[in-house]
Amino acid sequence: MNSSPLGIVCHAGAGTIDDKAAYAAGLTEAIDEGYRLLRQSANAMEAVVAAVTIMEDNPLYDAGTGSDLTIDGQVEMDASLMTQEGRFGGVAGITGVKNPILVAQKVMTETDHLLVCGLGATEFARKMGFEDYNVVTERARTRLQKVVDHGSKYFLKMNQQRFPDGAPPTPEAGALPQPGSKMGTVGAVAIDKHGNLAVATSSGGIVGRMRGRVGDSAILGAGTYAGLSGAVSCTGHGEEIMRRSLARDIVERMKTMPGSTAMTLVVAEARRKKLAFGAIGFDARGGICYGHTTPDMAYGYKVAERLFLFTEEKLRIR
Repeated sequence: MNSSPLGIVCHAGAGTIDDKAAYAAGLTEAIDEGYRLLRQSANAMEAVVAAVTIMEDNPLYDAGTGSDLTIDGQVEMDASLMTQEGRFGGVAGITGVKNPILVAQKVMTETDHLLVCGLGATEFARKMGFEDYNVVTERARTRLQKVVDHGSKYFLKMNQQRFPDGAPPTPEAGALPQPGSKMGTVGAVAIDKHGNLAVATSSGGIVGRMRGRVGDSAILGAGTYAGLSGAVSCTGHGEEIMRRSLARDIVERMKTMPGSTAMTLVVAEARRKKLAFGAIGFDARGGICYGHTTPDMAYGYKVAERLFLFTEEKLRIR
């Protein structure tokens, strides 16, 4: 597939995004670096890992340094990556590292396992030379406090005595988010000059979630999936993405239709079911695809030297 155009597409979460310019600036940095590597003959996996690492370092995004907190104020992060040949590596509930996607890459390349979680993932990271890193930010603490004050459904269940009868109801699981809300996760999908595909996804989780909750970003086929027909990274309500294996669903449909058609069909089904969902991807021919059910999704891509961001109306040469 040497005729396939090289390119990269990234997302930085779905929901309602207030500061679109800041989100677009962070995406541009990640996309430009991934594309630069592809131009220098890096493979697709190297490109997506580099792009996601940059987004993990951006405190604006809910991944790595920007990770949201559990109900007890802890950080537990999920990440995974996959290539079209079926190579996969993931970490779930990892703590004390700066870049979960780099640890997931080590799971892929240095072990016989697919997914390592919790304390075991952190211990593995230390053995691989990753230093202890505190990703808790004041912004994350503020976001958690707002959720606690509003009445997180997890917090309500564990701390009934703190709230009077008649506390405000919380949205249904899987329902579209309320105005001003954001579903975290960052992701990247790339196709290199040989037509090989790879995908990487990383998330800091839902703010105010239970300790030990694992989202779709670490799960093969849910938030991350690649095969010979295409590759996809998802964002949105993790439980519903896992329940329906949405990344794999889209890629499987690419066997018989272009990626854009597959994405449109799955997004339409998700919208009918009122699922908070977004996704990006490439099909095996280099066809780009993206879609979301939420009011916004931060995404952008670069193909054939042309950059597009979700804040713009057309491609521009960069």
